[in-house]
Amino acid sequence: MNIHEYQAKELLSKYGVAVPMGKVASHEDEAEQIAKDLNVEKFVVKAQIHAGGRGKGGGVKVANMLDEVKRLASEILGMNLVTHQTGPEGKLVSKVLVEEASNIATELYLGMVIDRATEKIVIMASQEGGMEIEEVARTNPEKILKEYVDPTVGLLPYQCRKIAYFLGLKGKTVNKAVKFILGLYQAFTEKDCSLAEINPLIVTNDGDVFALDGKMNFDDNALFRHPDIEKMHDPNEEDPTELEAKKWGISYVKLDGNIGCLVNGAGLAMSTMDIIKHHGGEPANFLDVGGGATADQVLQALKMILSDPNVKAIFINIFGGIMKCDTIAEGVISAAKEVGIEVPLIVRLEGTNVELGRKLLSESGLNIITGSDMREAAGKAVDAAK
Repeated sequence: MNIHEYQAKELLSKYGVAVPMGKVASHEDEAEQIAKDLNVEKFVVKAQIHAGGRGKGGGVKVANMLDEVKRLASEILGMNLVTHQTGPEGKLVSKVLVEEASNIATELYLGMVIDRATEKIVIMASQEGGMEIEEVARTNPEKILKEYVDPTVGLLPYQCRKIAYFLGLKGKTVNKAVKFILGLYQAFTEKDCSLAEINPLIVTNDGDVFALDGKMNFDDNALFRHPDIEKMHDPNEEDPTELEAKKWGISYVKLDGNIGCLVNGAGLAMSTMDIIKHHGGEPANFLDVGGGATADQVLQALKMILSDPNVKAIFINIFGGIMKCDTIAEGVISAAKEVGIEVPLIVRLEGTNVELGRKLLSESGLNIITGSDMREAAGKAVDAAK
């Protein structure tokens, strides 16, 4: 689960991570009042959406006077902000963060993720603040320090000092950076984060260390331990189809291709997308109905696939174990009767009750293309989508 920048900063400040003073507003008058309460000379008005590159898209503005805050907030609120992470469709801005402007001497990068290869939290630091860390890693990997944390002892102060020195910090700023990094690590571990990224991490002219921006992602499977984090969820930032999928217990992620996939099992779903790509096609989604899906869930899954106007063919790839092949067949037939399936339908069934499932489909009157195995069916799906 992702949260907004203002939410991340509110959370991090509770762990001693220094952030600029500011509050969120959903109306221009509210933004103006926040600016008055801050009682500073210079302000920043920042669009709050779940995407990076907001500044380049016009979603971050500096106000040199109090009177400018209201005008800038009115310009940003309600705008459809397009960045390299939103895609061409953009995202509607319904909130802005109004905060004090910082005197920036240096922009740095600090991030924490879980390294699955080493099964440790890795802290990444770079002097290339404000840059996409992926681009830095690709072009100048030597500019990134990776510090791994032993889970049995946790992050130690000497590791934080090592990071601070790598970032070129000196004097009292080193101690402030150590406190900052330790606080960020505590928030990361206690709140079951999967990502915490401060980009940029800034050093002011006075030698203070601040999180000028903050991005935090959380492990969905751990949210039951953190009702406070779960309350931060903003459904407006998610794809409506993905939200509907969660209600039905279906794992769904929209992609950019034109072949809709309905599969049972995450591993098989990944393999299905791989084999579609192997044959020169592009999957329109990742969709796993799970091992014990009902006919109603299959019906709902097909509705979600058909709601995507880019879908030119549907590939149903089922290995019946706990979920029987006849259950899939019943769901497909129900979907055809209720919403209609006007695109080519390619089905590959194997496993429990496979003969019954095939019989139900063959007697349904639907125009179904079958494949004897996954490779053949995937090839037919790619051809049908063309």
